[in-house]
Amino acid sequence: MAIRIDIEQTERELFCCTKWWGDPDMQADMQYPMMEVPGGEYPLTFICQIDCEEASALDPSGLLPKEGMLYFFAAIDSLIGYDSPVTPGKGEWPKGTVMVKYVKSVNFETFNSCILTGENGESIAERAMLATLSQCDDGFGGIRMLGEPLEEGTVNLLQIAFDPENTLSIWISESDLRYGNWKRARATLRQSSACQQ
Repeated sequence: MAIRIDIEQTERELFCCTKWWGDPDMQADMQYPMMEVPGGEYPLTFICQIDCEEASALDPSGLLPKEGMLYFFAAIDSLIGYDSPVTPGKGEWPKGTVMVKYVKSVNFETFNSCILTGENGESIAERAMLATLSQCDDGFGGIRMLGEPLEEGTVNLLQIAFDPENTLSIWISESDLRYGNWKRARATLRQSSACQQ
């Protein structure tokens, strides 16, 4: 079974919760992921953070960690309507354009919201949205974790159907997932399949 992710606006405080957009809530010593661009570095877009205890309850195969938090970052600015110095196209994206981070335990007292600010000092992140998890078919065409892999021996950590033309899969090999080699996660952009409800 795959894990469907539904997102909605909320007035709830989402600190250290499963959420979409907003700012990642991380350990003070964790670095916000940056990618190399001509002339320096540029921040990857924070997509979501997933409470692993919540997700693992919907993962009977036991692929996902049973505790902690997963974070997803990628160079998706051009896919969501923003200018970007990097615009990866269809196919597998270059190294450095996606990053998955993981922490084994979440501590409300030592975690902080990692807020990126613009020139005026205000947060540049999209407003945080509540992300609700539920089980779905492996081939669900919306936003999901797990389900149909891109190829044998891989695990689809996160799939996002942006529009009829673009579906992004953030994936990892089964062996790298087993050993927690999150830095080996990759991304592939492909033609969207028809979304299934």
